[in-house]
Amino acid sequence: MSAIRSLRAGDDAHIVALWEEAGLTRPWNDPRADIARARAVDPELFLVAVDGDKIIGTVMAGYDGHRGWLYYLAVDRAHRRRGVGAALVREAEARLLERGCPKVQLMVRPENTGVHGFYAALGYEPFETWATGKRLIDDAR
Repeated sequence: MSAIRSLRAGDDAHIVALWEEAGLTRPWNDPRADIARARAVDPELFLVAVDGDKIIGTVMAGYDGHRGWLYYLAVDRAHRRRGVGAALVREAEARLLERGCPKVQLMVRPENTGVHGFYAALGYEPFETWATGKRLIDDAR
């Protein structure tokens, strides 16, 4: 991995391909719309890991003044288990801390049990909560 940087113009198609390869996309979430919304709000919190010109990882962070959130952490299969994901999380945490963010959380789909150890090693602790949501804009493809 050569660098972690913020999202740039021209990255979108590469990011969507990575997310699709990683199994992060869902029919009810348009990934291009998610990228555009993040770019409009705080593009410095949308991070990509690059190896040369190739995007090999992503994480989208957000901060609402109360807590930070991490979304869309993905690493290209050929670059997994090399510290790319951990580096992305640490950089996102640092940028959130610079904004005064006291706590960061993330959600993991129930079937994605393979990442539990990864997050535990980074200091993330599971907690009981009931997650619920309501769609305000229908992004179904």
